[in-house]
Amino acid sequence: MRFSLFCTLLAGALLTGFMAPSPQKAVSLFDGKTFRGWEGDTLKTWRIEDGALVGGSLTETVPKNDFLCTTREYANFILRVKFKLLGTDGFVNTGVQFRSKRLTNPAHEMTGYQADLGDGYWASLYDESRRNKTLVKPDSVLIAKILKRNDWNDYEIRAENRRIRLYLNGKQTIDYTEPDQTIPQTGLIGLQIHGGGKALVYYKDLMLEELR
Repeated sequence: MRFSLFCTLLAGALLTGFMAPSPQKAVSLFDGKTFRGWEGDTLKTWRIEDGALVGGSLTETVPKNDFLCTTREYANFILRVKFKLLGTDGFVNTGVQFRSKRLTNPAHEMTGYQADLGDGYWASLYDESRRNKTLVKPDSVLIAKILKRNDWNDYEIRAENRRIRLYLNGKQTIDYTEPDQTIPQTGLIGLQIHGGGKALVYYKDLMLEELR
């Protein structure tokens, strides 16, 4: 009787996504030297400098949103990345897309979740080119304490079933569970440089643990 009850509870947990996936060995998404495993505008917008993926410009206004994307999709994972965002002229913003896809019109855009970065958006969760709104904002007092402006910061994205958590410099900023069952929970990872400003973003040490 007890065993039967356990099996029933276990089945229910699996169906509701209560049981968290287990982590696999962390792998590097960027070798520090080439764009292997990535695709995008590597002729003008994106480049590699000192072991980092770099997008944008401090001398020319970035004309439009642009994304450098992985060539494969991911569903459940823990992604850790270091970033540095520079710029003061115009809209200085960037972010990490995940569970996302490329759009065909306009072809330079992506749709999906974005772990956002920039004034008014630091470590918040945005829904890019879909619901077009911030899903959850962090405590601004916390952000003011932990953010390292114009310097390297640690960003962590935990995507487990329908639950998404964001961490900035080791502090949790967002804990969100997707209520809409129609929203895809798998897709590409992308690095953004936002249009409309003179901004420069650096990304390095991209380590991903798939959860299975």
